[in-house]
Amino acid sequence: MDSACSPALGFAINHLGFIQCRSSRTLRRTSVSVSQSQEQSNLEPPKKPDGRIENFNSKSVTIDKTVIPKSQIIQRVSLPPLVSALKASTKQNVASFHFPGHNRGQAAPPSLTQLIGAAPFFHDLPELPELDNLFSPEGPILEAQKLAAKLFGSSETWFLVGGTTCGIQAAVMATCSPGDYIILPRNSHISAISAMVLSGAVPKYIIPEYDYAWDIMGGVTPLQVETALKELELEGQKAAAVFVTSPTYHGICSKLGEISKLCHSRGIPLIVDEAHGAHFGFHPKLPYSAIQQGADLAVQSTHKVLCSLTQSSMLHLSGSIVDREKICRCLQTLQSSSPSYLLLASLDAARAQLSENPEAVFDKCVDAALRVKHLIRKIPHITVLELRNFPNFPAIDPLRLTIGFWHLGLSGYKADEILFKDQGVIPELVGTQSITCAINLGTCGDHLQRLVTGIKNLSAKAISSKILNTERWAEDINQAPFAYMTMAMSPREAFFAKKKRVSIGESLGEICGELICPYPPGIPVMIPGEIITERALNYLLQVRHNGDVISGASDPLLSSLVVCSI
Repeated sequence: MDSACSPALGFAINHLGFIQCRSSRTLRRTSVSVSQSQEQSNLEPPKKPDGRIENFNSKSVTIDKTVIPKSQIIQRVSLPPLVSALKASTKQNVASFHFPGHNRGQAAPPSLTQLIGAAPFFHDLPELPELDNLFSPEGPILEAQKLAAKLFGSSETWFLVGGTTCGIQAAVMATCSPGDYIILPRNSHISAISAMVLSGAVPKYIIPEYDYAWDIMGGVTPLQVETALKELELEGQKAAAVFVTSPTYHGICSKLGEISKLCHSRGIPLIVDEAHGAHFGFHPKLPYSAIQQGADLAVQSTHKVLCSLTQSSMLHLSGSIVDREKICRCLQTLQSSSPSYLLLASLDAARAQLSENPEAVFDKCVDAALRVKHLIRKIPHITVLELRNFPNFPAIDPLRLTIGFWHLGLSGYKADEILFKDQGVIPELVGTQSITCAINLGTCGDHLQRLVTGIKNLSAKAISSKILNTERWAEDINQAPFAYMTMAMSPREAFFAKKKRVSIGESLGEICGELICPYPPGIPVMIPGEIITERALNYLLQVRHNGDVISGASDPLLSSLVVCSI
């Protein structure tokens, strides 16, 4: 194993024969000024003589033949507040008669300790006095959240143990009451739909820009938001909130600064699903964050590009439009009363990791991403998603790499299968036309090289076997499946309506009673309350045939659907 791929936690996980490396870089937020031209620039990365990609993980030191990152040594001197409290509590010599049942690892399941060791169980503690209380923090949780707010530029930050889903639900519930209108893109994540069910908000959908060649939806433009606001005003209504996803799963960013001005001119809060953008604002080649652009509420998946544990996220508040007390009440309603302190501590640790180095936050990571994109562009008959594919938007996250294969006559599903068999490459997202790779602080140069090599091999084999296809692949399904949906009931009304099951052939024209979406990316194709269309049915059947997981359907075979009884 290359020592430059040293794991940040002092160990590596060997999964299916492939080493997963963690970055050893420690980071700190720095104030940056990013111009629109900087965001849109496509800089040619410096060429390497042999075409190989530099490993961008930072240097590490070796102690007793074990590679330990410098950041780990630094953190031993000064631990983040919640991590420090958890460590101190674990070291107490106590007779514990509290939950959880494994009793500080004494009865930890052997099958799991063989996999991850006993240490996670030692630190899996409940709401002990010295560990503070998530719903009324006064100690280390409060201190950790304040440090996070300072780092991300918000007036207040809440730690989430229910993922960004929980934060989105809380944001919508805190701004929308039953019957209120919320403006949002139709390709919003499933959590936005469940938020409308919980809050009773009525959607005013925007259909985002769609690229037919890629089968990818873009973001939301200020003009679309302004049009939706005016349409509601003509009906004598006012939106209670505007909800925008930026960046999208593919990294496409909306002009949040302009959208926030539109909203604030009418006293309307802007909520941003920034699940995929927790790293924004930490490098000149990265877009501004949602909070920097004037969003009132932004929810970030700290575990995606940043380095906290899966399921941990943050909710950031800015400005005075949204009632912070209502946010607190909503979070107490939605979050577990027994939060995992491992998840909470990982948020604190991820914040501390970002706070260590003021200048080199994502330098090598962004540079490596530009290098690999440059190399992939050169591969015959391979297409890379560029900003010119969505010219109405200011930027695409440079750490999100979407690669198209239709000129080879291959779907994204087939390319994914070949790349895994050839090089063990596992992308973040597989689509009908493309795959999307997420490059992050833990990505190793060797893995980037395997990605490039795998795509080169795939291209060469396709060319030699003469399966090239200059026409579009699967042209019949590459249309936005929900572009012409009609809403007959609000999501909440449909959720609580009486239901019946019908065969899929009988469902056409009925009111959908269940939320059905391919996952990932978790964008619903059918939402409760919408009229079922032939296009949506055909799309679902096709992507299921291609191997996508369809979540939400009570019948996983899609031979029948649940519809609302009227």
